[in-house]
Amino acid sequence: METTHQNTTDFVFLGLITNPSFPGLIFAVVFSIYLVAVTANVIMILLIHLDSRLHTPMYFLLGQLSVMDTVYICITVPKMLHDLLSKEKSISFLGCALQIFFYLTLIGGEFFLLGLMAYDRYVAVCNPLRYPLLMNRRICLFMVIGSWIGGSLDGFMLTPVTMSFPYCGSRKINHFFCEIPAVLKLSCVDTSLYETLMYACCVLMLLIPIAIISVSYTQILLTVHRMNSAEGQRKAFATCSSHIMVVCIFYGAAFYTNVLPRSYHTPEKDKVVSAFYTILTPMLNPLIYSLRNKDVAVALRKLLGMSI
Repeated sequence: METTHQNTTDFVFLGLITNPSFPGLIFAVVFSIYLVAVTANVIMILLIHLDSRLHTPMYFLLGQLSVMDTVYICITVPKMLHDLLSKEKSISFLGCALQIFFYLTLIGGEFFLLGLMAYDRYVAVCNPLRYPLLMNRRICLFMVIGSWIGGSLDGFMLTPVTMSFPYCGSRKINHFFCEIPAVLKLSCVDTSLYETLMYACCVLMLLIPIAIISVSYTQILLTVHRMNSAEGQRKAFATCSSHIMVVCIFYGAAFYTNVLPRSYHTPEKDKVVSAFYTILTPMLNPLIYSLRNKDVAVALRKLLGMSI
């Protein structure tokens, strides 16, 4: 029988949980996380913009992280929430391509941004006298633009190739959004070479920021260890601890998704990990920074006091 290529028809999501017994409960949980994530990130962006004490390179980069997290969670979760309450769980071919492009751009941009935030902490702790020179506004702007461009290159390279494969037969994606590995399983041609190249590309994108983070924090630890002041050590650790937590959470999920061999993957595990970094991480990032950062807490109390 002749195979019909149907790259113009819709895909259908099977969802985070296939045929859930209590879709309303799942909807309530995911919607609550989504609401907290968007609210927390928007508040973080407003605080950094409004409070002059937060007009520093570290908070400028943190504000960009909140922007990325806000856009990132809005790419997948609203569609997921709609599907939980709807019998129609389809997404158009173009809609799927846009999801892939934007999530690749944002996750790639966040890879680079977290690496640059580690460099910022390295300069602040190890070269404080040169900090105004090495982290001036122009350099910070260049860092942010570079992160967005670096992430978008990943999207521009992988999205057209992914969507150029012929997809025929079943259109059911065993996922809650168009993640590339789940989409490629529906292709009626061999995609193993492309998957290998994509794997190498993702590993490279991970290695660059991980190398920056590792070198930066090694130097920070050595510098802090040599400090004679216990107060100076405490401040240095307090400054860096929030970023270390965010890095561990984000890169842990990214390592599973992009580095571990496919033999370790199952659709169920992949969906859980994807839910972690597309839904939970955008919520955790601003909460970690706000709860563990005295400057942000003071700015928040000031804003709430002005509102009252």
